[in-house]
Amino acid sequence: MSDAPSRFSEKSVFPKWIRGPQDFIGGLALVAVAAFALWAASDLQGMQGFSFGAGTAPRMFAVLLLVLGVVLTVSALLVDGEPMAKFQGRGPFFVGIAILSFAVSIRPLGLIISAFASFMIAALGTPETRWKETIIVGVALTIGCSVLFPFALGLPIPLYPSFLNR
Repeated sequence: MSDAPSRFSEKSVFPKWIRGPQDFIGGLALVAVAAFALWAASDLQGMQGFSFGAGTAPRMFAVLLLVLGVVLTVSALLVDGEPMAKFQGRGPFFVGIAILSFAVSIRPLGLIISAFASFMIAALGTPETRWKETIIVGVALTIGCSVLFPFALGLPIPLYPSFLNR
């Protein structure tokens, strides 16, 4: 026998019938998001015959998310899984800051600067970031967004800062 402690030997706040606490909580979170999406899309027009309405896609994705959440929750009751991981706030904090900075800066600074800056801010969410690779990926994604949104999709998104368009 090994003297190494088992990863399941830690004291858990969950009952023993929940064999995968992390998957259980994750599944419940997916179910909650799906329920909110179904509620939010409830007043949108649905599918009529073969034509899609504004609420068809949100409802389809919400139902798919609901099914996946239920499957994940049930699997956590049947199969041993990971214990609850310690919550790390750094990642969600910097991703939230990146989203807010993009929303605030897209109009005055344009897509190129806003997309690249928000990607760099999101990269601060982990101490494992390798900056040379992050900059290369950030440039590639910024170029991809700059081609996709205004040109391929025809969205009226400014590419450059507003003071350069005068």
